[in-house]
Amino acid sequence: MKIVVLGAGVVGVASAWYLSRAGHEVTVIDRQSAAAQETSFANGGQIAVSHAEPWANPATPRKIWQWLGQEDAPLLLRLRADPALWRWSWRFLLECRARRTRANIGPITTLAQYSRSCLQALRAELAPQGGLHYDQLQRGILHLYTDAKEFEQALHAAAIMRDYGCDRRPLTADECVAIEPALASARGRLVGGDFSAEDESGDAQRFSSQLAAFCRRAGVSFRLDTVIRRLERDGDRVVAAHTDSGERITADAFVLALGSYSPQLLRPLGLSLPVIPAKGYSATLTLPEDSVAPVTSLTDDQYKLVFSRLGQRLRIAGTAEFAGFDLALNPVRCDALLRRTRQLFPELRDSAPPQFWCGLRPVTPSSVPFIGASRYRGLWLNTGHGTLGWTMACGSGRLLADLIAGRTPDIAFPAPAL
Repeated sequence: MKIVVLGAGVVGVASAWYLSRAGHEVTVIDRQSAAAQETSFANGGQIAVSHAEPWANPATPRKIWQWLGQEDAPLLLRLRADPALWRWSWRFLLECRARRTRANIGPITTLAQYSRSCLQALRAELAPQGGLHYDQLQRGILHLYTDAKEFEQALHAAAIMRDYGCDRRPLTADECVAIEPALASARGRLVGGDFSAEDESGDAQRFSSQLAAFCRRAGVSFRLDTVIRRLERDGDRVVAAHTDSGERITADAFVLALGSYSPQLLRPLGLSLPVIPAKGYSATLTLPEDSVAPVTSLTDDQYKLVFSRLGQRLRIAGTAEFAGFDLALNPVRCDALLRRTRQLFPELRDSAPPQFWCGLRPVTPSSVPFIGASRYRGLWLNTGHGTLGWTMACGSGRLLADLIAGRTPDIAFPAPAL
């Protein structure tokens, strides 16, 4: 078939790769001048099956209430007159029930594990052709805790995830330092942790850019600097996409991989996609050779931050700010990233001013993404991955390619009710 992928982030590029490998004629359209220039540009860098616990869990409503009005809160909800936000928030609260949280962990963990194995297979497949080089490390992910109550709750979540095959092994504070010696100066703050040895880290933007180059070599066409204004349907089928230049692009199928911007294209078709943007921040530090900085990727659940070593750079990323599509950098939240970094790594030195960035994560109420067919023929969804877009990208792309081809996918995953 002739297939158009809308969006050249990490999910869109991975979708294009697997669709092309399945024999389709693929075109990718994106408003930016290169792949992965928005949400995939400077994210946390983790391939984190261990981070598959959904945001909607029994502890979250209380935390949101406690954090209201705190400008540097790990999760900041800016209340505003937005009907979509209120509808989404109500569904989110329903998903916070313990029964729903456990039910959602299953598909999230299954897809994340599958995606990690797809990524590993992809690296092996492309190695003879020069390979993918994106500062990847296979040193696991260490979740660390400086609050005893947070640690106790995490042990419960880790036990549920082990039921689904994700090995999050509990650790003492001393064992955390043994895995990541850069934490030695903060030993007194630590109460414990857990470790997932099979998780990975790497630069999502570099991966996407290099995979896009392989896509081009395989025949995929990229239409960049092109804005999609609307989708055209004929009866129950989507038949064309219209661009900002007035061009009408036809295809047999369209894949919507526009992250937080996906609902805007669906709304005129009468489809209500419960995806809203959650602004995440990152700071990238350039490290001198002798800097005392972590090498193992870390997750600080209490402050909703991750730390990933990307060559001679350290990426600190996380927090969530529900502020619509605002992409302005908030200096208070930027400073919060560095303040927590200094607490955990007081001896860390950088050799240049930090590079701050923010991006809009596409979040569903359940944290389960939408992957599969819409109710319109020819329109497929691959969006709503939240904080796990990089983790789930390869698995989502391959899953979608199998569904479009009518093949039974390697994993079972809930179809979009849309």
